[in-house]
Amino acid sequence: MDSELSIKSFDELTGVDLYHILKARSQVFVVEQNCAYQDMDEVDFDCLHLIAHKDEALIGYCRIIPPEFNTLSTNLSVITSSSHAALNTMPAIGRVLVLPQYRSSGLARQIMTDAIRYCRKKYGKKPIIISAQTYLLPFYESLGFIPEGERYLEDGIEHIKMVLRVPQKVKVKKESSGIVANVLTFLLLILGLLFIAGLIYLMT
Repeated sequence: MDSELSIKSFDELTGVDLYHILKARSQVFVVEQNCAYQDMDEVDFDCLHLIAHKDEALIGYCRIIPPEFNTLSTNLSVITSSSHAALNTMPAIGRVLVLPQYRSSGLARQIMTDAIRYCRKKYGKKPIIISAQTYLLPFYESLGFIPEGERYLEDGIEHIKMVLRVPQKVKVKKESSGIVANVLTFLLLILGLLFIAGLIYLMT
């Protein structure tokens, strides 16, 4: 859909930005999901806030938690890494929302794709972790996230931890050159045998 996305640190948010972010988060995570919990937390100060606008109105949102402030962690069964320290220093994406009237428009995918791209650009080759509501498992799997561990309740709603692996470069074996060499060797052998057969024929 036609929307404009921007990323701001907490200090870059205007009072109006912050009002609409907190209003949307309260609307979706507290009122709509009938979940009485403390949405505003100290983490917001250290996050990057990705806002989707349409005609200057907030229609979608997520926050990116930098690796140094992220408390979620993964294990070696899900990602490939030689450094155990890297397993607990990865960015996280959370508070992903799209206002009801803009759902089923591809906006959630656009928000997540932009958030992932930004994490890759800013934090390099690190896994990205999320705490996903389980009914959204197929959506996050379609983006490449892999479920990890058992399902758990968070504020009365079932969640599961999911990790997006670091893209691995696939090494393609150069077998074609070996095949060519084998064919040439075989042809040389045939020519050699034909040459010897020709000599024997001439000598008889």
